[in-house]
Amino acid sequence: MRNSFLVVLLLGIASCNSNLVFSDYQTMNDGKWEVDKPAHFEVEGLDTTQTYNMFINIRNDDVFPYNNLFLIAELEHPDGNTQKDTLEYRMAEPTGEWLGKGLGSIKENKLWYKEKIVFPDSGVYKVSIIHAMRQNGNVEGVQILDGITDVGLEIEKSTQ
Repeated sequence: MRNSFLVVLLLGIASCNSNLVFSDYQTMNDGKWEVDKPAHFEVEGLDTTQTYNMFINIRNDDVFPYNNLFLIAELEHPDGNTQKDTLEYRMAEPTGEWLGKGLGSIKENKLWYKEKIVFPDSGVYKVSIIHAMRQNGNVEGVQILDGITDVGLEIEKSTQ
C-alpha cells in the first residue's frame, strides 16, 4: 500500500507541468538589478507548428520598494527581427501585501509575457529583459532596483 502511494505521488509530481518546455533564471547581484545589466535568455528547438505561452518570473524580497514593476522585454527571432514590449505588472495589494507565491520574505510572481505565440522559424530565439522603473516626478530612471533577487523566463505549450 505504501509503495503504491509513493508511485502515485511521484507520477503526480512528474505530470504537474508536462507543458513546460523552457525554464531558466538569472540571479541578480545581492538583490540589486542594475538597469544596464539585462537578464538574457536563449531558447532553441521549439516546434514551429505549436503555440506557446511565455512568462516572466520575478522573485522579490521585502526590500523591493514599489507596488508595481515596469519591464522592457525584447524578443529577437533567428532572422534578426525583434519585438520590444513595455510591460507593467502589479506586485502588491493596496494594503502593501505582496502578490505571488512563497513563504517568508521571498515572493515569486509568474507574469504573462506573450500568449499563444508561434515561433515560426527554427533556430535560436533570444529574450532580453530590463527594468524600466523611475521615481514619481523624476525623469531619470532608477539605476539600481533593490529587492529583485531573480529574473526568469518560462515557455509552456499552449493548451488551446
